[in-house]
Amino acid sequence: MEYIKVSHPFPFVLHVALARYAVHGTHPEDKGRLWTEYGLVFDNVSAGEYGDIRAVVLSSALPKVFSAGIDSPSLPPDSAREAFALRTHILKFQHAISAPERCPVPVIVAVHGSSGNATFAIKEVDVGLAADVGHSRVCQRSPGNQSLARSPAVEAEKLGLVSRVVEGPPGRDREAVVDAALDLAKDIASKSPVAVRGTKQLLLHSRDHKYVPASVPSVPFPENLEYTATWNSAMLQTSDIAQAIRAAQSKVSRGV
Repeated sequence: MEYIKVSHPFPFVLHVALARYAVHGTHPEDKGRLWTEYGLVFDNVSAGEYGDIRAVVLSSALPKVFSAGIDSPSLPPDSAREAFALRTHILKFQHAISAPERCPVPVIVAVHGSSGNATFAIKEVDVGLAADVGHSRVCQRSPGNQSLARSPAVEAEKLGLVSRVVEGPPGRDREAVVDAALDLAKDIASKSPVAVRGTKQLLLHSRDHKYVPASVPSVPFPENLEYTATWNSAMLQTSDIAQAIRAAQSKVSRGV
């Protein structure tokens, strides 16, 4: 791949780094290739192309920004009149952008600097576009249009857009946040892959299916709980549970 760097820093951990440095004056054949490769790498994880992967860290190889942004020359003139062609184009981008969600293992995004000086923004509005690759769906629970348009890292953490703000030494924000993400990925990869994959699947299902109290008359059993029961009726048969219990008992007996 030309615009994506892939490495295996630890057993069962894959590190995916965005590495497209320029967006202006791009050769026509390169337009959209970053996102094609982006979607492909996560679909390859799903297909087992990288072996037994249990956690993925997504970062950027760019020194100052996480993403080089949109390739504006790739947009056709008077795009409103290119609706059908653009719809296919947008759907391809949406499919690529949602690849980490389709990926069956946790994906940890290390945005540098995810320290107090990082800024999360929906930049499409600055060039006259509505965000069309999934921002509105991901951010639907975040309050305030201004917060969605531009949020410092600390504010993004309060809104739940990021889970942790990493403060690194001056000039080493990227290294600090990537190291923190890799440490978390290594810890996740040490757990049962059956439990980890199942947890991600159940969390996604819970997000997409509203909870309905079982106490409400004439309302069926909450869909996510029923889905969880069906899922675990198979997954509880894994030998990983017995191994985890033995490992925990061993730690107790050693006084760890």
